[in-house]
Amino acid sequence: GSSCVCQPGYRMVSSNGGSSVICEKCPENMTGVTQDGWNCIICPQGLTSEGKCKCLNDEILVERSLDGVLLNEALCIHCNGSEQSFSAPDVSGNRCVRCEQTFINVSKSCDCSSPNTLTGGLCFSASESLPPKGLATVRFGQLGITLTSAWFLKNLQSSASACWLYANLTACQALGNMCVMNMNSLSSTNTDACGLFQYIYINTARLGIVHSIAFWRHNLPWLYYGDQPGLASQVLEANHFPTIFSFKGTDKDVKLRFIAASFDAAGNFLKWQSLEGGILQLCPDTQTKLNTAYAFGTTYHQSCKISVSKILLDFASPIFYDLFLEYTGDNGQQYLWAVPVLNLNLQYSEMFVNQGSNMNNWLLTRRFFLVDTLSGRENDLGKLPRVIRVASKITISIRLVSHTRRGTIYPPLITVAYTDVLVQNPETQSVVVSFSVNYEMNQSEAKIQTDITLGVLGGLAVLWSLLKTAGWKRRTGSSIIDLQTVLKFLLFYAGDLANVFFIITVGTGIYWLVFFKAQQFVSVLLPLPSQEEDFVTYVACAFSLKALQFLQLLVSQLTIDIFFIDWERPKGKVLKAVEGEGVIKSAAAPVSIWRTYFIANEWNEIQTVRKINPLFQVLAVLFFLEVVGFSNLALMDSSSSLTRSSESYIAPWSRILRFGVSAALWLAIAFLQIIFFSVFYERFIEDKISQFVDLCCMSNISVFLLSHSCFGYYIHGRSVHGHADTNMEEMNMNLKREAENLCSQRGLLPNTDGQTFQISISRKMRLHYDRIHETLTRKRGPARLLDSSANTFEQSTRAYNTMNKFLSSFIDHVHKEMDYIVKDKLPLERILGMEFMEPLEKSIFYNDEGQSFSDVLYYGNEATLLIFDTLFFSVVDLASQSFVLAAILTYLQQEIFRFIRSILGQKNLASKTLVDERFLI
Repeated sequence: GSSCVCQPGYRMVSSNGGSSVICEKCPENMTGVTQDGWNCIICPQGLTSEGKCKCLNDEILVERSLDGVLLNEALCIHCNGSEQSFSAPDVSGNRCVRCEQTFINVSKSCDCSSPNTLTGGLCFSASESLPPKGLATVRFGQLGITLTSAWFLKNLQSSASACWLYANLTACQALGNMCVMNMNSLSSTNTDACGLFQYIYINTARLGIVHSIAFWRHNLPWLYYGDQPGLASQVLEANHFPTIFSFKGTDKDVKLRFIAASFDAAGNFLKWQSLEGGILQLCPDTQTKLNTAYAFGTTYHQSCKISVSKILLDFASPIFYDLFLEYTGDNGQQYLWAVPVLNLNLQYSEMFVNQGSNMNNWLLTRRFFLVDTLSGRENDLGKLPRVIRVASKITISIRLVSHTRRGTIYPPLITVAYTDVLVQNPETQSVVVSFSVNYEMNQSEAKIQTDITLGVLGGLAVLWSLLKTAGWKRRTGSSIIDLQTVLKFLLFYAGDLANVFFIITVGTGIYWLVFFKAQQFVSVLLPLPSQEEDFVTYVACAFSLKALQFLQLLVSQLTIDIFFIDWERPKGKVLKAVEGEGVIKSAAAPVSIWRTYFIANEWNEIQTVRKINPLFQVLAVLFFLEVVGFSNLALMDSSSSLTRSSESYIAPWSRILRFGVSAALWLAIAFLQIIFFSVFYERFIEDKISQFVDLCCMSNISVFLLSHSCFGYYIHGRSVHGHADTNMEEMNMNLKREAENLCSQRGLLPNTDGQTFQISISRKMRLHYDRIHETLTRKRGPARLLDSSANTFEQSTRAYNTMNKFLSSFIDHVHKEMDYIVKDKLPLERILGMEFMEPLEKSIFYNDEGQSFSDVLYYGNEATLLIFDTLFFSVVDLASQSFVLAAILTYLQQEIFRFIRSILGQKNLASKTLVDERFLI
C-alpha cells in the first residue's frame, strides 16, 4: 500500500519509488513480464495472476544467461531431488538449493509424499507423534471478529511440530510469538497458537527449567508466570529489587538500566537493545526520547497521534521483546532481572482478568510487541492487513516498598494495552499512543491519615460553628431556633469546613514538596495523577465553601447599620427670617456638616483597605514562580533545583506539588507583607485604622455601628476640647494642649483613653433605634415622628437630627431606662468571640483595645480574603496549568470584588447616614 506497480502485461519504463512509475504494454508475442518487472519475455508454461512466468513446484525459473543476458523465452529447469543432489527450488524460485532436512530424513528425497505430512515447508513422518491440529485463527476482541491468518496457516503447525519433535529453538520462538500475537489467550479446549504452546509446555516437563526459573522451560520461550491465584502478588511483592536508590549524594544519577532481547516473527533472535534508545516509543518526536525517562524518580509521559499509513510503513513485520532490568550484584557481577508484563487485553477466564487493582486476579506474562501488522493478513501475506494491533498504551511502573528508609523498590511492572484497528483508509486513520514511566507507592496509609484528620477537624468545625451560631443568636437578640438559625449555622460551618479542607490540602502539598524533594535515600514517592483525585476534590470543596463564606461576608458588610454622632454644639445665635411670617428671629448658629462628610469619606475609603497590597502580592508570587524558578519544584522528578536546562527533559507537573508550591509561596509572601505592615509601615508611616479613630476625635464625631440586631461597635470621637468646628489657630492650640496633657483624656470614661468598644445593646434600645431609623430611610408614607405635611427631605433631615440627639443622649446616660455599663470582656469571651451576658435591662459596652470594629471592613477579615485568594489562584492554576493566567484572573477578581464592595458599601453608607452620595468621593 505504499508504492505503485504496473498492471499485468505491462513492464516498467521508469520508476523512482512511490507513485512515480511509467509503464509500457508488452508486445503480443511476449506477454510475460520478468520477475524484476523491467522487461517482457515469453513464458512457456503460462502466467501467474501478476503476469509473471510460472513453473512447476519442483522447477526454477531462469530468465537470464550466466552473463546476465536476457533470454527471449524463459526456461523452467527441474531441480534434482534424488539422493546426493537433494535440491529443490528456493523461496524465490530462481535457484536450486538443498531441500529442507526433514524431507531428507523422512523420504530420502525432496518429495514429501503421502502418507507423510507436509506443513509449513517441513515434512513429517506419518509414524511420528505430532501435536494436535492447530487453529490458524486470531481473535480481535475489541472489534469482535476472528480472522484466519495467512501467517498462522503457513507457519503454526510446522512451528509446533518442529518445536515438539526436534526442539528447534527458532520454531519454538516462532510458536511463542504466534501465541503472543493471539494475546496469550489460553484455553483448555482450544488448540490455537497458545493451546499448542501450552501442550508442548506441559509435555516437556522432563527437559527441566532454565536459570532456576520455574516458568522458563528448556527450548521454549518464557511466556507466562503461571495461572495460580495470587501468584502475581508473589511475583511483584515477595522479593525486593536488589538495588538501593538515592536522590542525593554520589548515587543521585542512578538510572534504571532496562534491556530487551528482541526477536522477529519467525523466531530469530535479533539483538540486545537498551531502552534508552526509545525503542518502546512509537511517537516520532525524538526530543522526548531521552535517557531521563529512566532516571530513577523522574515521572515520564509521552503521547501522540500516529497515522495508520506510517505504522504500516515503519512496522512491516512485528518485533517481539523480552524485557529485563540490569543491575550489579554485591560481588560486582552484572545480573538481569526479568520484568513481568501485564497485558490488559488478556482475558481468558472469569478468574483472571488483567484489569482493576486486585493483583490476585492478574495473569502476568513476559513477551510483548509494539505493532502487529502480520497476524491480521488474510489469505495473502503480500496484501494490506485487514486488522492491525497497536500497543496504544505502555506504562512502566516502579513501586516503592512500604516504610522503606533506604530506597528499596519492588520489581518493575510493564503494563501494555493494545488497540485493534480495522484497516479501511490508512491515510486518514490514526491511533493515539502513549508511553509513560510511573513511580508509585502505597498511598493507603496517607489516605487513612487524611481521612482521620478530616474527621477530627470536621468534628471540631461543627462544634466551633455551633458556638458561632450561639454567639450570633445572642447578638441578634433571638432565642428561637428557626430556619434562619439553621441557615446561619450552615454558613458558619461552610466557612469552618473550608478552613479544614484548606489546612489539609496545604499541609498535604507542603508535606510532599518537602519530603519528596529533600529526601536522600528514597522513602516516599509522589501520588500518581489517578491518586490525586481526592486531593483535587478537597481543593475544589475548600474553594467552593470559602467562596460561599466570602459572599456571605460581603452581604453582611454591605447591610450594616451605621450612624455618625455629631457632638458639635452651636456657637452663639444668628438672626434668621421666618418664611411666610415676615419677621426676623434669633436662632442657634448652624453646625457645619462638612466634618460629617469628611468622616464619611474617610470611612468610605477604609472599607476596602487590606493588610497586604494585592497587586504586589500577585506580582511577587508570579516573579518567584516564573522568574526565580520555584515552579520547577512542582515537576515530578527528584531534582530540587530552581533551574532547568532547555535541552533537558521536562517531567510532567504534579498537581499536589503545584498546589503546594503556589499556596506556600502565596501564604509566605502574604505573611511577610502582614509583618511588614504591622511592625514597620503602620507604626512609622501610616495606620489608616488608628488614624480614622484619631480623626473622629479631632472632628468631634463618634461612629455608632450595628453589625447585628443587638451587637455592634462604637468609636468614641467626642472632642476633649468641646468644639472642632474652629479655625486653624485654635485647632493647632488644641493639639498643643493635648500633647502637653493640659486637657482631659479622650476615653469614654473619665481618665481613660479607651475610644473603641464592642457594644451589646438591649432590645428596648434596638426598638427605639429602629423607630427613628425607619423614618430616616423611608421615602414615602405617613410620618410617625414628624409632621405628615413635611416633604421627604425635611422628614429625613429631622429624623437625622432626632437620631443624632437620641444616640448622643444615650451615650451621655440621659435615658435611664436605656442606660449602659462599661466593662471588660472575659478572656474566654475574647477567645470564643461571643458574649456570655445578655443585655436585658442595660446595654453593655465592652472595652476594646484591638479596634475590632474593623470586622465590618476588609481590614478585619484578612484571613478569609487571603485564603479565598490563595484557593482562587490555585484552582485556576490546576485547571489551566498556567501560573500567569492564574495570577491575572486572581488580580481581576480582587479588583472586581473590591469595586463591588466599594460601590455598594458607599450606597449603604449614604442610605444609613443621610450623607448625600454626591459628597462621597
